[in-house]
Amino acid sequence: MIGIRGIRVLDPANGRDEVLDLVIAEGKIVSTDKPAKEAGCDRILDGTGLTAAPGLVDVHVHFRDPGLTYKEDIESGARAAACGGYTTVVCMANTKPVIDNEETLSYVLNKGRGTGIHVKSCACVTKGMEGEVLTDMEGLCRRGAAGFTDDGRPILNEELLREAMEEAARLGVPISLHEEHPAFVKDPGVNYGPAAGKLGLQGASVRSEVCLARRDCILAEETGAKVNIQHISTEGAVQAVRQAKEKGARVTAEAAPHHFTLTEEAVLTWGTLAKMNPPLRSEADRQAVIRGLQDGTIDIIATDHAPHSREEKECPFTQAPSGIIGLETALALGITELVKPGHLTLMQLMEKMSCNPSLLYGFDYPGIVPGAPADLVIFDENECWKVGKFASKAVNSPFRGQVLQGKVHYTICNGIIVYEG
Repeated sequence: MIGIRGIRVLDPANGRDEVLDLVIAEGKIVSTDKPAKEAGCDRILDGTGLTAAPGLVDVHVHFRDPGLTYKEDIESGARAAACGGYTTVVCMANTKPVIDNEETLSYVLNKGRGTGIHVKSCACVTKGMEGEVLTDMEGLCRRGAAGFTDDGRPILNEELLREAMEEAARLGVPISLHEEHPAFVKDPGVNYGPAAGKLGLQGASVRSEVCLARRDCILAEETGAKVNIQHISTEGAVQAVRQAKEKGARVTAEAAPHHFTLTEEAVLTWGTLAKMNPPLRSEADRQAVIRGLQDGTIDIIATDHAPHSREEKECPFTQAPSGIIGLETALALGITELVKPGHLTLMQLMEKMSCNPSLLYGFDYPGIVPGAPADLVIFDENECWKVGKFASKAVNSPFRGQVLQGKVHYTICNGIIVYEG
């Protein structure tokens, strides 16, 4: 039994923001109104100056397992998640082999059960992620697929995607889409703009994202599917989602911390550590992402945690893979870049990092109330820390060495402390 004394409880599910004592036993929250010192707890944590919120939920991570475990594996990815305050993650399907079959899906889910956090997984929309033939979506759902995505590749065949959306709607699960049309991508990983020009590259035009986001918002409206626009990075795509929501489409959008924090200029400083798909965009696009987070157009903050080896990232820019890790810095970046400047309240940040991601996938999310699962993140929103060592196998982050505000002290999953720092 764990007691937490005098902690600020921030519960977006129930609109609660007050200082309480929490008592945890047998994986559940058993009390929010009984003094912890009177509950007979085996351990009492001092919550003075700390905040407890529902455990963070990341709907977009790459754990590279199976097949690419030199970059990351399910155990190391889960440790990184716990260090960042996450109690639930949803893995993407672009493993090796890809998760387009029940055997590979079962492998990921079974291995995830031993990590101490909740490891969920999407399955592929199309076989081999080749965009030509749909997977057995119903069969994969029965085996536990949380949803469907070909993340890493856009689905260009509109009629095939319409069929996939109709099936996802029938099954009641979300379909998440990577919006980068290759016709408008000359050099991936960097925006078509001044920074690319300085590197002698043409980059990826904003049109690559906007044209597909607009198409898929229309398809969402027509099919009634629950559609998630992944790692949104452009003003035009934000506007497309905003308009679709106004028309009643079941569209959500996610933003990655790097897209509301950095601009294309970062590639001139960080090189391949700032190379990602979709790329970092202009300051106008960054501000549009922040406005989208403010007005609810962008529902979710998701990391797109994308580990790569040091050797891979040390290749020349055009040869290096795209992506950065993000699980261990996301909460602090949200606090530092969104809460402290006044763009979002801390409650709104928690909505986008725990409540809304859970709602997208239909995960149980009662909040911090008696009887609820004891999945919590406990942090100090004002404590500064320097980004250094990572629990992830990878270190490919442009935020190394930076001082951020907002430090995770404990992550509790199923009533067990899975991270303490």
